[in-house]
Amino acid sequence: MRGALVAPDPRLRVLALRAAGQRALLASDDLARALGDDDAEVRREALDQLARRDDPADPLGQIVTALGDRDPLTAEAAAFALGERGGPGALDALATTAREHADPRCREAAVAALGSLGDPRGAAAVLAALDDRPSVRRRAVVALAAFEGPEIEAAWERARSDRDWQVRAAAASLLGEDAPPEDDGDTDA
Repeated sequence: MRGALVAPDPRLRVLALRAAGQRALLASDDLARALGDDDAEVRREALDQLARRDDPADPLGQIVTALGDRDPLTAEAAAFALGERGGPGALDALATTAREHADPRCREAAVAALGSLGDPRGAAAVLAALDDRPSVRRRAVVALAAFEGPEIEAAWERARSDRDWQVRAAAASLLGEDAPPEDDGDTDA
């Protein structure tokens, strides 16, 4: 299995990472090498494995760096891993990703990660996400549950009248209200 971690075939490397992770045989240097792999699937699998671990020797700086990966799904996986793990530099990098990433899936994942971390310093980026496309706004409404304050209360009120019915429904659900009717066509298209 260890030999397959450096096999020429990227699919074998992915399978080896998964198998070694299930058996708790992955070392931090295995994961660091996989995060630098040329193949995006290998990098995503390494991030998935890192999201499940709690080893201080793990390459957390590389997870933060992966937020800027050229493959959007890898950047999305990095945001998820940071939401699960936190770590030095995670908050600022996630806030920047939530505000500036070109891919909405990455912005959405960063907003979810900020909500998962619940650090009050991330609230501004979550609030800013309420001006993004519908999928990101929906995620922001859910992430707001991790924060408190008058600006959060105002955001709840704003979300209750969002142009997207799913944003309104998410806000209503979190506020313990009846869901609004499905009356509009605002989509992510």
